[in-house]
Amino acid sequence: MIESKGWNWKIVKENQEEIWKNPSIESYYLLNRWTSQGKKEFLDLGCGLGRHSILFGKNGFNVSCFDISQEAINRTKEWAEKEDLKFNYKVGDMLKLPYEDEEFDCIYCRNVISHTDTEGMKQVIKELYRVMKDGGECYLTLGSKDTWGFKQDVWPLIDDNTRLKMEEGPEYKTPHFYVDYNLVQELFKEFRIVNIYQVVDYFENNDVLSNSYHYHVLIHKEC
Repeated sequence: MIESKGWNWKIVKENQEEIWKNPSIESYYLLNRWTSQGKKEFLDLGCGLGRHSILFGKNGFNVSCFDISQEAINRTKEWAEKEDLKFNYKVGDMLKLPYEDEEFDCIYCRNVISHTDTEGMKQVIKELYRVMKDGGECYLTLGSKDTWGFKQDVWPLIDDNTRLKMEEGPEYKTPHFYVDYNLVQELFKEFRIVNIYQVVDYFENNDVLSNSYHYHVLIHKEC
């Protein structure tokens, strides 16, 4: 199992923060869904700079912010204090979450748990199951094997599903785990999968069009 490694948030400057402080599109759907279900105990697993912690905290959820990066936790806490929000903060490794069994009824981990290898992913999923209440839900994203990052050979192959990212930036030398539909079904067989869909993001850099594919998965722990 490869050693866990998170983003290097120290090199993300204030003038680069805007994208990481705006909640993702699906977070508003989840906010409505989980509010209507009466869910309250929210874990932002891999909180980054706190964009989803702030969103859910402002809407009445009891928020726990978790990240492997102390820098991320510090910056989330600074933002939350400006908003007069009180959260629970913990730094740690997603392979061994520092929470009690069945502590959360909703968990959000966007572009987070894929920062490991295959054995690490299996362990993370066990931890998700452990800390989730019966009837709880988790929304997560995973890199797709259709994306360029998995298909190219520049990044070293760690195992059949994992490459080590070698681009300069906050994810330098961070492992990236990739899936296909059948692997998603296998990994989350202990849960009921509410839905799976694959999203492709397009972006231009120096007039070069690139894309990135991710699976978005909503899972439910049966009572």
